[in-house]
Amino acid sequence: MIAFSRKILLLAAVLALFSGAPTTLHAAEATITIDAKTGFILDKLQPDKKRQVGSLTKIATAMVVLDWAAKESGDLAQVAVIPEAAFAGTSENNVGFQPGDTVTLRDLLYAALVQSDNIAAYTLGDHVGRALLRRAPPSGEAARGTPMDYFVLQMNALAQHLGMARTRFLNPSGLDTKEKPFSTAADIARLTRYAMNNAGFLFYVSQKEREIEIGRGPGRVRYLLRNTNELLGRDNIDGVKTGRTLRAGDCLVLSAARPSEVVQQGTTTLVTPRRLIVVVLGSPNRFAEGAALLSRGWSLYDRWAGAGRPLDPKAALGGPGE
Repeated sequence: MIAFSRKILLLAAVLALFSGAPTTLHAAEATITIDAKTGFILDKLQPDKKRQVGSLTKIATAMVVLDWAAKESGDLAQVAVIPEAAFAGTSENNVGFQPGDTVTLRDLLYAALVQSDNIAAYTLGDHVGRALLRRAPPSGEAARGTPMDYFVLQMNALAQHLGMARTRFLNPSGLDTKEKPFSTAADIARLTRYAMNNAGFLFYVSQKEREIEIGRGPGRVRYLLRNTNELLGRDNIDGVKTGRTLRAGDCLVLSAARPSEVVQQGTTTLVTPRRLIVVVLGSPNRFAEGAALLSRGWSLYDRWAGAGRPLDPKAALGGPGE
């Protein structure tokens, strides 16, 4: 009887290995893996738990800037001035920015997304916030705020539009503040899914290195940015972003694409993009865990695709128009 019970336990362990059940891969506080096209959730751990997310916030910052540029004919080649206030609250200045430096919005986006620079993120918020205020001056309580307040208001409006109901942004960098900003793995996946549909954003986050130019007095300074995402370029990973603060811990968002699936049905050709998004929040080893979750995600994706990609609204991220 004991030997029989051991066989049953062994069989159950083997079945669990090949099932969709959670595994010990989930060492992080929260994770989610989704199909980028449909939002179908392939794997998750506490996806709706509110947490700080550090520099993953810069995904929202970049999208407010890119959306503004697209809708308001904003020129990303225009020059912004690094304000003194950009240095408050951050101890890192790897690029070596100085107050009064001039940088194009395009190069600031590279600095914020490739090397996760906080000063660049602040400058983007300050500059675009001023542009937004000039374009459509707010009324009521919003009219008493600063350009940065108005920019953050746009970040939260974007979050609301994307169905990120458990998210509150307080600044464009994700730095810790007395008031706690927060989001969730599921909400960051919603945001990333939206961002990766923007060709400009996809190009920025896919760069391993990028040289930018800084105006300083009468001269020019060049700096070579290096991407903080150590997995970029491996296993079809083409983005997205790292994040780290004391309260958020180590965070990571990955995006990986495989060649689209092409199926011929009579005279009709069906092309299905294949892209996964993995979000890891508060991990003791974000890169190892992110890579493992991505590998597991593709295995789960293949099973789901083999079953005809059935969609259950309860197992998919909601969003605008869904």
